[in-house]
Amino acid sequence: MPDTLVIIFFVALAAMLLTYIVPVGAFDTQEIAYVSDGVEKTRSVVDPESFRYQIDEQGNSVKQPVGLFEGGGGVGFFNFAFEGMTSGSKWGTAIGVIMFMLVIGGAFGVVMETGTIDNGILRLIDKTRGNEGLFIPVIFTLFSLGGAVFGMGEEAIAFAIIICPLMIRLGFDGITTVMVTYVATQIGFASSWMNPFSVAIAQGIAGIPVLSGAGVRGLLWAGFTLMGIIFTMRYGAKIRKQPQLSYCYQSDQYFRDHQSSASLESRFNLGDILVLLTILSSVVWVIWGVVTQAWFIPEIASQFFTMGIIVGVIAVIFRLNGMTVNRIATSFKQGATTMLEPAILVGCASGILILLGGGKPTEPSVLNTLLSGAGSVIGQLPAVFSAWFMLLFQSVFNFFVTSGSGQAALTMPLMAPLADIVGVSRQVAVLAFQLGDGFTNVLVPTSASLMATLGVCRVDWGAWLKFIWRFMLALFIVSSVVVVTAHYLGFN
Repeated sequence: MPDTLVIIFFVALAAMLLTYIVPVGAFDTQEIAYVSDGVEKTRSVVDPESFRYQIDEQGNSVKQPVGLFEGGGGVGFFNFAFEGMTSGSKWGTAIGVIMFMLVIGGAFGVVMETGTIDNGILRLIDKTRGNEGLFIPVIFTLFSLGGAVFGMGEEAIAFAIIICPLMIRLGFDGITTVMVTYVATQIGFASSWMNPFSVAIAQGIAGIPVLSGAGVRGLLWAGFTLMGIIFTMRYGAKIRKQPQLSYCYQSDQYFRDHQSSASLESRFNLGDILVLLTILSSVVWVIWGVVTQAWFIPEIASQFFTMGIIVGVIAVIFRLNGMTVNRIATSFKQGATTMLEPAILVGCASGILILLGGGKPTEPSVLNTLLSGAGSVIGQLPAVFSAWFMLLFQSVFNFFVTSGSGQAALTMPLMAPLADIVGVSRQVAVLAFQLGDGFTNVLVPTSASLMATLGVCRVDWGAWLKFIWRFMLALFIVSSVVVVTAHYLGFN
């Protein structure tokens, strides 16, 4: 598959070509009233019945073709990347979301540099040996939390290298290792209430309060995590009883031939405990601020920046991983660097929106015309089917763009206003995005993280497909029920 940025480039090219074909149009907006926390509020939304084409003096519909270059701050095709990255404000897309991502990445870069997360997992592995009944649920929950809180995904690859030989030694197999590491992170990623790489970005793009609906998503995370634990434990119990039933029994022979009795040792002291308490208290503090003080992107970014500083100071005092003041700065920059790729994707994808005329419904644009056309098709269906088709669309689209932030940047600028048109709340549209995007990461061969984890566990993707399709089907069915129920209950 081509790189996500390559896909975005050709989507931008297609967007430019559309401006030569599709006439521009605009909507009117209307104020709607809704109740939040017992208080009646209003919100401006698109009036789906008000669409009209822009016409010239002769009464013909008008097109606004985009050229290759445009000076004076205008928008041309080769301007789209820069214009996209610098669009918006600190309160939202794109510049606000990009800066939010860089600050969050830097803060968690400091956290990861302390080694507390790594050593905590190793310590847990060591302590639970001999008590296999707790091993799978504890490890699965831990990795799911990692996916939910800070978008853990690629990090699971390194842990799979460590955990896989231990799982084989305990009577499980390589597939079980993939389940408790990478799959667990994607369960958390998909159902997260605060993942900065998916739900936070999607909500920011959709124009709804970042981290809103955390209570509902927290319950979903618990339910989907429990679902994954039960599925994995049942499979693990079957393999321990009859190892030959494993889909990767032959490839597991490598680990059986290289078993080691060496114990796992890891550092875990008062400093590590203080780091974990700082992370936990920061998460609780941010949720409180969002719910009670209406914090948005600037405030949330500032709180996590503060968390990174506090964690760094603790690490220096307790000499965690030999941390120094200079290493705090270095790890922050390295953590922010890891966010450059998704930040660029968000900016470039925002440029596509600009090529199509921008996201303002009251200004004539190609995007408004496309939304009106899509709305007229989907709008013929009951709103609940529209919500479900959003889930289906995001699930299929993830085959081509496996980056959560990249997919959010590409799809949410379209899905959010479309949700207004068809009568689906933007919160439900975000929910459909995160469930569709996250869960299919455990299946699609275009996911580099999945293929790498399968590789270190020596599990062939064909064998993995034979195993995981049942779980994927169950996830999709439950996700469909969740999205439909959320729509009927007015999740907003």
